[in-house]
Amino acid sequence: MAKQKPNLVIVESPAKAKTIEKYLGPDYRVVASMGHLRDLPKSTMGVDIEHDFEPDYQPVKSREDIIGSLKSASGRADVVYLATDPDREGEAISWHLKELLALPDSKAKRVTFNEITKNVVTSSIAAPRAIDQDLVDAQQARRILDRIVGYKLSPLLWRKVRRGLSAGRVQSVATRMVVDRENEIDAFVQEEFWLLDAKFERIGKSGGFSARFYGTQKKKLELHSEAEVDAVITAVSKSDFEISSVKRGEKQRSPSPPFITSTLQQEASRRLGMTPHRTMSIAQQLYEGVEITGEGAVGLITYMRTDSLRISNDALAAAKSFITARYGKEYYPPKTRVFKTKSGAQDAHEAIRPSNIALTPESIKKDLTADQYRLYRLIWGRFTASQMANAVYDSVTIDVLSAGYIFRAVHSEIKFPGYTAVYEESHDDETVQKQKALPDLAEGEKVKLAGITKEQQFTQPPSRYTEATLIRAMEENGIGRPSTYAPIISTITSREYVVKEGKYLKPTILGGVVTGLMEEHFPDIVNLKFSANMEVQLDAVEEGKVGWKQVLRDYYDGFSKELEGAEEALDGKRIPIPAELSDESCDKCGRQMVVKSGRFGRFLACPGYPECDFTKPLVLEMPGKCPKCGGRILKRTSKKGYTYYACEKGTDCGFMSWNVPVKETCPECGKTLFKLSGKGRKTPFCINEDCKAFLPEDKRGYKKKPAAEGETPKAAAKSASKSAASKTAKTTTTKTATKTATKSATTKKPAAKSTTAKKSAAKK
Repeated sequence: MAKQKPNLVIVESPAKAKTIEKYLGPDYRVVASMGHLRDLPKSTMGVDIEHDFEPDYQPVKSREDIIGSLKSASGRADVVYLATDPDREGEAISWHLKELLALPDSKAKRVTFNEITKNVVTSSIAAPRAIDQDLVDAQQARRILDRIVGYKLSPLLWRKVRRGLSAGRVQSVATRMVVDRENEIDAFVQEEFWLLDAKFERIGKSGGFSARFYGTQKKKLELHSEAEVDAVITAVSKSDFEISSVKRGEKQRSPSPPFITSTLQQEASRRLGMTPHRTMSIAQQLYEGVEITGEGAVGLITYMRTDSLRISNDALAAAKSFITARYGKEYYPPKTRVFKTKSGAQDAHEAIRPSNIALTPESIKKDLTADQYRLYRLIWGRFTASQMANAVYDSVTIDVLSAGYIFRAVHSEIKFPGYTAVYEESHDDETVQKQKALPDLAEGEKVKLAGITKEQQFTQPPSRYTEATLIRAMEENGIGRPSTYAPIISTITSREYVVKEGKYLKPTILGGVVTGLMEEHFPDIVNLKFSANMEVQLDAVEEGKVGWKQVLRDYYDGFSKELEGAEEALDGKRIPIPAELSDESCDKCGRQMVVKSGRFGRFLACPGYPECDFTKPLVLEMPGKCPKCGGRILKRTSKKGYTYYACEKGTDCGFMSWNVPVKETCPECGKTLFKLSGKGRKTPFCINEDCKAFLPEDKRGYKKKPAAEGETPKAAAKSASKSAASKTAKTTTTKTATKTATKSATTKKPAAKSTTAKKSAAKK
């Protein structure tokens, strides 16, 4: 048998172990712990509150073989390097390993890698440190706080609301944020306003342009009624139009800073459609190492759980060399960019960046999965752009004066691309219209009014949160930390306190009921400022400013009083959960169907159970009406996996389209408009062949999407229609309504008409 290596390095995952072992050579053996090996027990709270919150840590039963193997390997090693992730949780895992393996201080060495490159790995191994007990204690405080709240609150919810529910110190705050936003939307009162657009032609010259009503020469005005609009039209129709001002200038736009955890999750959600959980999973793979042709296992990015914008000097120097060599000196700014980390950030690690900027996404694309490539390209592009020169735009603003009123036209075009040659940040609202170039006008020039258009508008309520905007709101309010954003959203959606409708998050009736109970009886837990202050306290533990058990004592004192008060107030009471009504009628008895949750997710069930046991999947209702019969348009999926849109009447109507219906209608025929599928803004078009505004398929911007093999569009619609009514149908989502909420779409979950679903319907 070969002689064991004298030095043992313990990391968390096999991929990370493989990458690091390549850099360390034959004197080191690198093994994986596969995560936590010691934790609080699952079956009991595991915290002795009476004895000053003493935790009862137990070896994880499912990891007994790994524990045995690590004990054997560590016993034969001269030195054991604990190389788990460089954050609180990683520090705690190293501490648990040290305790579990009974390693003396002289033998246990802690090392961390902000990036898994040869230089960082070897230099870190050469300069190990002791385990940071303050970091460990901060993690212990968070873990025990969450365990106490969960184990004390969940039984109360079981008794007073419904079995199987849970509450948490942070998840309850996040749910409240979604509920509060929904309440804002419900309470919103629309206000009328009008837009007034004028088309102008030059006198004796070519070149027309459009301008929007701005106000007067003294101030900007808003038009709140049609009478105000008509008064402006009447006034300007009796007066000449003159170019009163032409302002030309140069504007510069700076790049966004490199990613931190929250901004990476937001941008991946907006641009790539990745959930926060998926984003972090792929980022972990890129950090730990990917097999690159000719290189072996390579860690491609720095550590991805960070709130710092700091960049190492070596990385800044490498970025400068790369940018000037590849794009030219003019693409590098006069001064190296340094971004300021926001106050309150832990600043424990660098911002997220490529470990080696020379490894461009295109050069290693063949070695990455599709998701790895897309996320690496996003990270690489954002970091590279952050160190590049500003984008420069030529801008012109033209004011047209008539009867004392100003119509304004604005246009800008790029003069020097700068960082936009590599990367441009996306936005939650991508509805900005493209500007048209303006003719070369001069001050004092007379122009002729060619047409004027008025349009009634109404103010809109705040949008529901998306995963990206909820993460941003949590970050802004100090709720959670980089490592907790993704788990929080996963928890509130898996518990069905919140559902996803398209990309938006909407609270369920259950989420509203639980939040209402929490607000009434546990105001501290769902108070945003209180929760943010708790994060500050945990940071103070990490910094060694306060003892972790003191934080627990202070928190539990108030929590126990609230718990006792809630038990008394709810004694003998049970809080009912109102039925979530849908727009669907039971096919058997005609009752209005309700939304239920079962083993396979949410589905529609007849409220007349057990007299009527009819159930069916949820479907997603799209905006607009069927252009053939005026019925509802539903989102469907063919057997081959294509998404299409079909009339609710199925083959009785026969309408289906690969294009996406929108809420706007055609100004010519009044029928629903459609747009191309995919991300970003798409121009809607009319598909009514009898309408003069009809846009032929070959002019819509893409080749006709073929049906799946052997599947015509009508066959796809027919098969999906049958599938939707079958017992094994996959659940899509549907537009539902409650007695207290407006109609809205529900989440996409599989459901089937089965014995399980019937039993679930009866229980609910």
